[in-house]
Amino acid sequence: MSQKISHTGVIERIEGGSMKVRIVQTSACAACKVASHCNAAESKVKIVDVFGCDTTNYSTGQEVTVWASKDVANKALLLGFGVPFLLLVSVLMIALRLTASEGVAALVALGSLVPYYFVLWLLRDRIQRGISFQIE
Repeated sequence: MSQKISHTGVIERIEGGSMKVRIVQTSACAACKVASHCNAAESKVKIVDVFGCDTTNYSTGQEVTVWASKDVANKALLLGFGVPFLLLVSVLMIALRLTASEGVAALVALGSLVPYYFVLWLLRDRIQRGISFQIE
């Protein structure tokens, strides 16, 4: 099994040593012949950032292949979903023990995510450099 995730896209913008690439992410059934008649087929247009590449060989509108390792994908999933879920459940259990009120515990648990996402926002540049696509 391949250890990288790759997508073909078109360069939207080049800024210094980075570029923005538009990719079309499709579901498995989007390529089906009857996909236009089916509600299950879907595709999404996404803009991804590619950092630290030699942009002199590329131009806007050029088709490129971008990739990221599965480790990068797993790190992104962990930061975006795993850690917040564990934080939410942990704080909920602790708040339930301390307050004995489900409503208060739920509000405290949801409120505990605010500092987490604020710290992620503060560290966004560092995280963005570690979790990014490469040009193939």
